[in-house]
Amino acid sequence: MPLGLLPQNPIAPEGVTVVDPVSRGRHPHHGAFRRWTSADEDAVVEALRLTDTTALADRVVDELSGGQRQRVWIAMALAQGTDLLLLDEPTTFLDVAHRVEMLDLLADLNARRGTTIVMVLHDLNLSARYADHLVALRHGKVVAEGTPREVVTEEVVRTVFGLDNRVIDDPVSHTPLVVPVSRHRNRAARQPTQESS
Repeated sequence: MPLGLLPQNPIAPEGVTVVDPVSRGRHPHHGAFRRWTSADEDAVVEALRLTDTTALADRVVDELSGGQRQRVWIAMALAQGTDLLLLDEPTTFLDVAHRVEMLDLLADLNARRGTTIVMVLHDLNLSARYADHLVALRHGKVVAEGTPREVVTEEVVRTVFGLDNRVIDDPVSHTPLVVPVSRHRNRAARQPTQESS
């Protein structure tokens, strides 16, 4: 089964424009004698549209922000048109709005096209909200796997991350929501108030 891969730190050659790496996503579809086709062009245009990078197509990759570059790499993976995408931290460098937008896009690809998506995410709450199946690792060993409800528990979070926490129900998605418990949780209440003279 052909697969698309997005590594954690992809690198583009100096001076290339956005459309170049996205177009390179089509190379696995070309044999020794196959030429660029309208299907290739359509796949690139669609990948740029889906990742909101169409307006960046002629910009040099080196001049983009980290978040814009990340969306370009995701466009390259999408242009491959595979049934399986392996993504290593695809939301790195994205602000919260673009993270949700990108994960919505990937969830839509899974639902509409049946694309299998395997990704590494370190944001537990986004993982619980978007994943069907989670695997929690510590030092390369599986600690827990299963549905978000089975995996995102106070005990597993404490074991994997060493974090005191509470797991509550997300009021929007009704998935587990991890709330860290800080040693300074009552800090504001403990600070002395300023008296006015």
